[in-house]
Amino acid sequence: MALLHRAEIRPTKLELLTAWLPGRRWYAGPVDSEPARVAAYRFDDPAGAVGIETMLVRVGAGPVYQVPLTYRGAPLAGADELLIGTTRHSVLGPRWVYDACGDPVYAAALAAAIVTGTGQAEEHFETDGVREVREPSMAVAVHGSVAVPVVGGVRQVVDGDPVRIVTDTVDLVVARRLPGGDQGGDGLPGDGSTAATLTGAWPGQPTPLPLARLLPR
Repeated sequence: MALLHRAEIRPTKLELLTAWLPGRRWYAGPVDSEPARVAAYRFDDPAGAVGIETMLVRVGAGPVYQVPLTYRGAPLAGADELLIGTTRHSVLGPRWVYDACGDPVYAAALAAAIVTGTGQAEEHFETDGVREVREPSMAVAVHGSVAVPVVGGVRQVVDGDPVRIVTDTVDLVVARRLPGGDQGGDGLPGDGSTAATLTGAWPGQPTPLPLARLLPR
């Protein structure tokens, strides 16, 4: 379960991405336009310390970009190159926003969502101690199954489209542009016989597209 707050965030997530996206080698849009939110999905951090959200954004009429983010209440040690920016949350205070593809909490959560077939976390708003469910903005599902050990540390992140996250037990590949890459029919390496795939569909995109894939070793 992802617990959310009705809060003001300054600067906003989209404002942070306006400055960050043009510096990515897989980004092909204008450098001075704020992206628009298309949809989003979340994973749950079992420790309850890190917010994990993947945003789908579009700049103008360009492609949809997938941007996994982690939100932390303190800096992540040794991760300065992953920092997208800092923001202030009116309920939680200062937040450090990271490119989640290099965050070990995201890698473990993504792998768990794929291996268990749970997909995205259910989102709840809490206002004055009362919780209410927020309807998801997209449908996320898992296709295929694999049995793998628990994911631990991130050994290497190979940025690109897709980005490859090398952990101590499995590789995770995450599409940046949807559909993205040039490595096969759906843009991600591997197939359903050797891997499991996270897919997503949203208003305007009823056919599920591959979001990420887990590649066992």
